[in-house]
Amino acid sequence: MDAALDDVFVDDITFPATDGYALAGSLFLPRATKRHAVLISSATAVPRKIYRGFASYLAHRGCAVLTYDYRGIGDSRQQAMVGYNQPKSLVGFKASMSDWAALDAAAAVRWMRERYHGLPLAYIGHSFGGQALGLIENNSEIARAAFVASQAGTWKLMTPPENYRVFALMNLVGVPISRLLGYAPGWLGIGEDLPQGVFLQWAEWVSSPRYLFDSKLPALQNFAKYKGELRALSFTDDPWATRSAVELLCSGFTAIKPEVLSVRPADVGIAKIGHFGFFRPEHRDTLWRGVAEWIQGE
Repeated sequence: MDAALDDVFVDDITFPATDGYALAGSLFLPRATKRHAVLISSATAVPRKIYRGFASYLAHRGCAVLTYDYRGIGDSRQQAMVGYNQPKSLVGFKASMSDWAALDAAAAVRWMRERYHGLPLAYIGHSFGGQALGLIENNSEIARAAFVASQAGTWKLMTPPENYRVFALMNLVGVPISRLLGYAPGWLGIGEDLPQGVFLQWAEWVSSPRYLFDSKLPALQNFAKYKGELRALSFTDDPWATRSAVELLCSGFTAIKPEVLSVRPADVGIAKIGHFGFFRPEHRDTLWRGVAEWIQGE
């Protein structure tokens, strides 16, 4: 085990989604007293392992932390019946982004709430993970939420020329290929392979002026149920989660006044952060510490 993790237990687990689907997760526990519970919800097409360092850091600070993979992603993708450790094809696998929220994220909140009912529960949402908070019916269980590069990801609020590239990639390339193959392959540049239904719903939202808020999802009513604290970090060199896109997502939480912070890479003495850079270990004493202190109310 990494020397930095000597005072942290890490346990790979499975837990049931709302519909019983087996989800893979990792539980990070401090050897000392647990003072807070924290759930980390991932970005689209991103396996939970990229959050390992940050989750370990939070556990080191006295948090019980759960990371997990949405269905069809990482270790929550079913294994093939033949072949050595090969993932099962996603062709025919039924899932959508709204399923990731309603069935997977909501179950992770419930699992943490039941297991650590005596601790305040905080939520870290990266990109789609922040969107999921607004869609889940039990978000009132969460006391504090921190969003990291989490936005209403409409292409119109992305930085040019990235906005045009994303629109073309999603609609002119990704949608036809996912319909042809039965899933969206990671080699499109999207990260991991995605179930077809996830990609098609994502492409629909990206192409809409107000992203998921232009959909007819009944779950949109759950945004108003969240009454906890919310701080959202926007990084000035992130072409996707621009400040205006982050503010649009936060505007859905009508019962509260979310705090949106713009962070320049120079503010923490580095050249770039972007959409994923927050989770690099060199931010342990800057960005990580700031978010940890805030979710722990320090």
